[in-house]
Amino acid sequence: QVQLVESGGGLVQAGGSLRLSCAASGRIFSINDMGWYRQAPGKQRELVATITNGGSTNYADSVKGRFTISRDNAKNMMYLQMNSLKPEDTAVYYCNAAVVVGDILYRYDDDYWGQGTQVTVSS
Repeated sequence: QVQLVESGGGLVQAGGSLRLSCAASGRIFSINDMGWYRQAPGKQRELVATITNGGSTNYADSVKGRFTISRDNAKNMMYLQMNSLKPEDTAVYYCNAAVVVGDILYRYDDDYWGQGTQVTVSS
């Protein structure tokens, strides 16, 4: 019903920057909270940042001051600007969205994940 596609990952040196994008498509009536999560090898998936429909944001302590989450509600897009990257930021980054699926006659809430995009930071 709904697809999330991440892009923008890659290999960067420590201290560098990357900008991740998440595009949502499908039978979207509206999108509530959106977020970025990451999973490093051998570790559990962890929250990076979240943003509400109204633009309120929340960040993991490890990325505060370095990463900025934003969204464009008109385009169903979300972004993550990552600056001052560190080797410990290396992970697969996933987009998550709480979506109201359907139309004005019938709709329901559901939660979706993207397929992930690899971010590798070399020292």
